[in-house]
Amino acid sequence: MPDILIDSLLRDPLDLPVFWSFRRCPYAMRARLALQVSNQRVDLREIVLRDKPLAFLKTSPSATVPCLDTGSQVIDESLDIMRWALAHDDPQSWLDMPETGYQLIQQSDGPFKSALDRYKYATRFPEHDALAERDRASAFVQDLETNLAGSQALFGRDKTLADMAILPFIRQFAHVDLEWFQAQSWPNVIAWLEEFKTSELFGAIMKKYPIWTPQADLVSFP
Repeated sequence: MPDILIDSLLRDPLDLPVFWSFRRCPYAMRARLALQVSNQRVDLREIVLRDKPLAFLKTSPSATVPCLDTGSQVIDESLDIMRWALAHDDPQSWLDMPETGYQLIQQSDGPFKSALDRYKYATRFPEHDALAERDRASAFVQDLETNLAGSQALFGRDKTLADMAILPFIRQFAHVDLEWFQAQSWPNVIAWLEEFKTSELFGAIMKKYPIWTPQADLVSFP
C-alpha cells in the first residue's frame, strides 16, 4: 500500500497539497485514512501541538489539525478533508452509505466526543463526573454494537465513511481504560475495533515521521 508521503527529491513538494497533521489526533487519523485509501499524494507536515509552527498557524483558521492547503483552498475540517480525498477517488466505495451514516458521524462528533473528552481528560473538567461521562459515551457505543450485529461493518460487510470516521474515536475511548473496555458486553464493537487496529490501512497511516521544520521541505521521505 503506497504511503501518503512522496520522495521530495523526485517531485517538488510545493506541487502537492500541504497536509498538516499530528499522528495521535483522531481527527487527523481519519483524514489520513481517506488520503491513504484514495492515494491522494500530499506533502505531510507532522507537528507537535504544544509547539505549533508559524507556517501552520498562518494556514489553519482554527489552529487545529488536520488542515489541508490544496493551493486553491484551505480545508480545516477532518470530515471535509475525507470528502475531498474521496471525491477524487473512492476505490472502496466509502461514500456509498445511507443517510444514517452521516447521522452516526454527527452523534460521534457531537455528544459522544464531548463525553469522551470529559472522561479522558477528567482533570480539565473537574465540574463533571468522569464515570458519568463514560456512561454517556457508552450509550453511543451500545448503539454501534446494535448496528454491528450480524455484520462486519456498520452497514453490511464493507466499511464506509461512517466506519472510518468513527473508529479513531472509538479507539481513543477504548484506550482510556482498555481493560475496562474489553470487559464490556460489546463483542461486535470490540471485534470491529480490533480488525481496524490490526489492518494494513491503519498500520500505513500510523507510521512515525520526523517533526516538520521549515528546513524539512526538501528532505526525502520513504
